[in-house]
Amino acid sequence: MEEVVEEAEALKHQGETHKRKNPKEELWNFIWRPVYWFRMLGDELHWNFVLSVVIVYGISQGLGVGLSRISTQYYMKDEQKLQPSESQIFFGIIQLPWVVKPLWGLLTDILPIFGYRRRPYFIFAEMEKGFLKCACFMNQKTVPCFLGVISMLSLALHERLHLVLALFSLMAGSAGIAIADVTIDACVAQNSISHPSLAGDMQSLCGLSSSIGALMGYSLSGFLVHLVGPKGVFGVLSVPAGLVILVGMLMRDHHVHNFSYRRVNQKFLDACKAMWTTLKCREVWRPCLYMYLSLALSLNVREGMFYWYTDAKGGPSFSKEVIGSIFSVGAIGSLLGVLLYQNLLKSYPFRDILFWTQLLYGLSGLLDLVLVLRINLKLGISDYFFAVIDEAATHMISRVKWMPLLVLSSKLCPPGIEGTFFALLMSIDNVGMLSSSWAGGFLLHVLEVTRTQFNNLWLSILIRSIFRIIPLGLLFLVPRSDPNLSILPTEMLRTKKGDDIPESDNVEMAPLVNSTLD
Repeated sequence: MEEVVEEAEALKHQGETHKRKNPKEELWNFIWRPVYWFRMLGDELHWNFVLSVVIVYGISQGLGVGLSRISTQYYMKDEQKLQPSESQIFFGIIQLPWVVKPLWGLLTDILPIFGYRRRPYFIFAEMEKGFLKCACFMNQKTVPCFLGVISMLSLALHERLHLVLALFSLMAGSAGIAIADVTIDACVAQNSISHPSLAGDMQSLCGLSSSIGALMGYSLSGFLVHLVGPKGVFGVLSVPAGLVILVGMLMRDHHVHNFSYRRVNQKFLDACKAMWTTLKCREVWRPCLYMYLSLALSLNVREGMFYWYTDAKGGPSFSKEVIGSIFSVGAIGSLLGVLLYQNLLKSYPFRDILFWTQLLYGLSGLLDLVLVLRINLKLGISDYFFAVIDEAATHMISRVKWMPLLVLSSKLCPPGIEGTFFALLMSIDNVGMLSSSWAGGFLLHVLEVTRTQFNNLWLSILIRSIFRIIPLGLLFLVPRSDPNLSILPTEMLRTKKGDDIPESDNVEMAPLVNSTLD
């Protein structure tokens, strides 16, 4: 009997020992956790949807924005000879296509092309973007292609592209990205309705893809601008367009049969009425108001900082490569923000996260003040090292602040007009960022911050930091609900099914090969 008891105790001890995790196994599981997470998303949402998000957010937006930001800044500064306040205003103008995102959303929802709602818009958007980027590239006469004739006809009499034409080209390229963005946003919002528990994971996937792509773009941008110039980088940006066209070609999109284009006007009116009905809902307009005000009050003086970065007298005189490396570290901070939200914060109530992130966001703005007043040098910290810390901390906090707003936006979209309404919410956000950019440009102008004078730059940074704290008093507009639950009233979650709306529209791309062989 004693032997049996001893044997049972030995087996129990062995089992407990087996349950203890080996440090190597813990490290191995930690390394493979992202793979398991991607596999889970692929199983729940289909791997083709995950791939499309990675291409659009990671390559088209992340990599594209990373490459274009520095090239556009140097183009405005060195080619067009603009003042910081003017450059700040014009950057807002370039983003105007993002303000009209509801228009692109309406098109994807109510106007199918050749019977498809999503696929043609991916193809159209990126062909248009690629055309414009290549046209700008051809202005340098460095690579011959069939678009050279068109670019020469429009630019033959201009050694340097006129500012108005340059703004038009950059705006049109921005419109191409916006159309692709609103199309994939519709897919994300649609899947957020059908899989509410995965809404945070989908936004984390979008943010993760965007951050990694931006990291790659910023890492390469400084070297590319130094090697081929700002216009040459625009030519490089025509490459990612092909991959997004591939997404449009492979996407498995529900084919609308017997669609009556005469009903488009009525559908447009119905969609507008549905959006207005949703916006009148208290659970919707209050968060929308907070999102706009929180962004509009965060005054953007980024161009003033950029001109100061590159100034040889008053600033640290950073080179193009150094500027690119600083921004790439900012992309790392943004990536860490996504990981922080995904692993630790996604289950916390919206209001709690936004309180702390908004507070830290305002305080992080004071790091620019330390840098401009050269306090860091008095502390023995180099400009480059402190600028890297500043960029990483600010972007990490900004990303953590942005993530719950994206999740909240995806949960405010009623079924049937997901693309349109999510585009409307993102348009509200973009109007907020546009207001921030123009207000920042006006502030730089009033304080007389120019290409060579930065005496009042510190004051603009201080005013910006103070304004960033104001949204803390508006948090009562944000719901305190569980982010894993639906926010809209039950009656709004009922979808009206028509002849041209599928019963189940879980968006995914067509597989490259057939899964079965006949």
